[in-house]
Parts: sequence; C-alpha cells; structure tokens
Amino acid sequence: MIDYPRRGGPTVLRILLGAQLRRLREERGISTEQAGYEIRGSHSKISRMELGRVGFKERDVSDLLTLYGVNDPAERAPLLELAKEANTPGWWHRYGDVLPSWFEVYLGLEEAASLLRTYELQFVPGLLQTEDYAKAVVRLGYSDASDEEVERRVQLRTTRQRRFTSPGAPTLWAVLDEAVVRRPLGGRDVMRRQLEHLIAMSELPNVTLQIVPFGAGGHAAAGGPFTILRFAEPGLSDVVYLEQLTSALYLDKPTDVDTYMRAMNNLCITAARPDDTGRLLTGILKEL
Repeated sequence: MIDYPRRGGPTVLRILLGAQLRRLREERGISTEQAGYEIRGSHSKISRMELGRVGFKERDVSDLLTLYGVNDPAERAPLLELAKEANTPGWWHRYGDVLPSWFEVYLGLEEAASLLRTYELQFVPGLLQTEDYAKAVVRLGYSDASDEEVERRVQLRTTRQRRFTSPGAPTLWAVLDEAVVRRPLGGRDVMRRQLEHLIAMSELPNVTLQIVPFGAGGHAAAGGPFTILRFAEPGLSDVVYLEQLTSALYLDKPTDVDTYMRAMNNLCITAARPDDTGRLLTGILKEL
C-alpha cells in the first residue's frame, strides 16, 4: 500500500483503498450488512466506500480493519494513511465554483490514466481544444455565463491539457467523426487555428488521431461519444465515461467495458488511418 501511486488525487486513492477493504471483507466472509453495522452505517454505505464513490473517515476505516482482523500496527498504518490522503483535495478543487461534482470523479481518473481512448461526434475533445475553440464550446453550453466564468472554465481545460505535453505524458487516442472537423464552431478563423492545432497534436508520439469520414456510413458507436480510461496500476480496472447534460455515467463492469472496447476497436478500423489524418485536415483547412 505504501508504494501505491499518488497521481490522480483523492479519486484514485479512494478506489484503491476501497478495493483493499473489499478484499479484506470478502476474505473474512463478512457481509456488507455486518460491516455497515460496525461503522454505524448501512450496507449501501459499505458498497459506496468499496467503489471509492465517497470519502473515508479514519475512524470508520480503523473500525473496519479491526472487524476484518487486521490488528498489526504495521499493516494498519499504510491503510489509515491512505484514508487520510484520500480526503485531500485534488488540484482541481480550486475550480470548485465552476466544476460540477460528477465531473470531479472524471478529473481524478483522467489524471491517473495511462491511456485514454475517446470518440467524439460533435466537438473536438477538451484535451485537444485551443483556447478560442474552448471558449466557443463553453459559451454554447453556458449561454448565461459571465466572461469571468467562461475564462475559469477554459483555464480548467487548458490545465488538464498540460499533462499531455509534459514528460511521462499518457497516451491519448482520439477518433473524431468528420462532422467535428467540418463544423466551424466559433467562426472560420477559430476553426482554422483549431485544425492547425489538431495537426500539430497528431504529430506528438503519445497522441493518435483518426477521422471517421462521412463516406464510411454507419458504425458501431453511432449512439454517442464516450471515453475509455486505462490505468497502469493493477488495482484499477478500465472505466468507460459517458457524459450527459447534467450528470455522467461511470461503467466499470467487465461486460460493459468489453462492449465499448469492441465499439472503439471497430471505430478505429472504420476510420481513416492515423497516417492520413494530417492530409485530411489539411484538405479541410483549404476549404475553409
């Protein structure tokens, strides 16, 4: 436990600690109802803790460890320290005024991911947006937002982007429907700079960008955009992220993840080859 990575902030630490507590409980044959009673809570609270969906009280973790027979101070200390760290706010906490709670979970997962595979059919993914394009997207979704709020939302987006051009950057594999790069969001000048930025980003060694041309017809992911996050840490399973207007879904059941992984793999086959991306975007640029 001492060697568990701290990248990803409290989200990842809660997931890792929850997985450890679930393992200990199952090894002792203790039900979630019994565990909930021990910490003056319900079985659903134990389930939320084990999934990393809520914060941890050190007293609750201590009581659970005692129930699970973990009495050696040398074994308890790393888990209690992890519980303390799991309640430490992530860097995005300073954007709490413009950050919905359901998106905080995603930011923690994104920060910890070693590979992100994303499909978009309306907008350029946030991690690949220029500032002007991002402003246009924010104003579209928050038409009543003040200039200051728009700027704050764009700052959050650009802060997320820095990790992908820094040493040890994760891998980003994005598949975009052709409509994304054809729609002149923000106007022609903004879109031209956005396309130039996409060309530059696609040349980075850790970024793969593919375009699904209109001529490809229908495809397996016609239902909507999604992102699959993969982690280097063995304690974290793949997660599928589905964003909605006022909430988000996080799918981690193997059957769900496998379904979306197949759809993503089929998309990559349907899309133009990554080597053709620069040529395709340059052609669209000339038409603007």
